[in-house]
Amino acid sequence: MIKNIIFDWSGVIKDALQDLGWIVNRMMEDLGGEELPLEEIRQNWEQPYMKFWNKYYPDLTLEEEQILYHKILAREDCPNTGAVPEIVDLIKKLKTKGLKMSVVSSDHTERLLSEIKEFGLEDIFDDVITDVHDKTEGVNKILEENNLEKLETVFIGDSNHEIEVGKHFGIKTIAVTWGFSTEDKLRATNPDYLVHNIKELENIILK
Repeated sequence: MIKNIIFDWSGVIKDALQDLGWIVNRMMEDLGGEELPLEEIRQNWEQPYMKFWNKYYPDLTLEEEQILYHKILAREDCPNTGAVPEIVDLIKKLKTKGLKMSVVSSDHTERLLSEIKEFGLEDIFDDVITDVHDKTEGVNKILEENNLEKLETVFIGDSNHEIEVGKHFGIKTIAVTWGFSTEDKLRATNPDYLVHNIKELENIILK
């Protein structure tokens, strides 16, 4: 039985696929590269995200990537899409049923916290860990500080990284197909569950 959920944010709760394409291509532009089709970004996307960037720029450092990322994020024309349809209602429903929920994300802190407020999800999450490159440490912190039973805990993500981290800690994993990675790439990571819509996700969590 699932009692504890750790969510990734962008690509799972936030409908960020188009945002990702725009941000990646503006960063590519600054780096002197060519614009990438969204499908190529999805096929090549990996996390921790420097695995993606170093495919194109092997010498790019995490510090350099972060400076450029925050520069693009600060642009007035940077898009900021809302939540994935129906997921906010599901999260609120899970809260009423007593599930403990947390977030571990590589997203910028101020942006993510403002989105929590925008989506009406204040007072929902027990922990919100942001600005992480490798989510291993964040998940470990949540597991240890909350003394969570691993067999009752699930990590929900949209990339290889969440599945790998979940397997590392022996917790269940759910991969969602509406995020940054393609379905075939997610399937190759062997998550415990692969879901295509919110109803499938609800059925798995509450079954």
